[in-house]
Amino acid sequence: MALQKRALGRQGLEVSAIGLGCMGLSQSYEPAVESESMKTIHRAIEIGCTFFDTAEVYGPFTNEDLLGRALSGKRDQVTIATKFGFKIEDGKNTGTDSRPAHIREAVEASLKRLRTDHIDLLYQHRVDRSVPIEDVAGTVADLIRAGKVRYFGLSEAGVSTIKRAHAVQPVSAVQSEYSLWERNLETDVIPALQELGIGLVPFSPLGRGFLTGQVKRAEDYPETDFRRNDPRYQGANFDANMQAADAVRQIAATKGATPAQIALAWVLHKGEDFVPIPGTRHTANLDANVAAAAIRLDDGDISKLEDALAPGKISGPRYAERAMAMVDR
Repeated sequence: MALQKRALGRQGLEVSAIGLGCMGLSQSYEPAVESESMKTIHRAIEIGCTFFDTAEVYGPFTNEDLLGRALSGKRDQVTIATKFGFKIEDGKNTGTDSRPAHIREAVEASLKRLRTDHIDLLYQHRVDRSVPIEDVAGTVADLIRAGKVRYFGLSEAGVSTIKRAHAVQPVSAVQSEYSLWERNLETDVIPALQELGIGLVPFSPLGRGFLTGQVKRAEDYPETDFRRNDPRYQGANFDANMQAADAVRQIAATKGATPAQIALAWVLHKGEDFVPIPGTRHTANLDANVAAAAIRLDDGDISKLEDALAPGKISGPRYAERAMAMVDR
């Protein structure tokens, strides 16, 4: 079955119903092999997974460069999303920076690395509390008028920020962590997106790999793997979360599917304008993720999953304290 398109926002942006989160092709997990990353990107295009999500800070810079090289000669077949909003000094992220002049500089640099003349979807990566969001939205609006950007997005933004930005330049998509084990958006953010006609791009829809059922304790990952410092992978949290995630494995067994496919099918079920962007470095996992679009969950499946992984049953914060401080909620 061909992977269908989904609309993000009301401004005309359509993307493949499942995208590819590209961060892990360069960083955060166990060391990547570039040839495998390239193969995964090319395979994604072959099977219709043509929505690619990157950012200047991934690497930093190397992820955009990788994607730009991989998409050489294929630019017209894909939708590229990237992000600005951090100050990067000596190869390190030293904090937020969404000053208008910096946004323009970041976009020019991203265009060069991506080897393109336009960015399809440009996100502010994290809200910069020192810069009014109206100034950020206005700067992106200027870039859209100049033809360098097509659509505007926000990442991990709260309701007030979303509404203020949207009043200046329509927001097509908000990207935020959302999955069976991270449902904090349901109280206020998702209703606001529905009211305003903004799509949702859930990152980490597999719980940073936890919902695949193929995970290890934090201490069993190498120092370079960020899961080593993920609170939900540590100690008693790990044990409690493995027990909660058992419902995903049980339903997967009844459907002849993998746990990852069930987790993705749940996200797709939750909204017609929800487009998850699971990341993977391996073509076999990519093929399986895309196949999740064909899986149908009934009301009983949904109820069992949501009861087992209700917010109160997930143990540990989703980020360590420093990272949580950068979330606009």
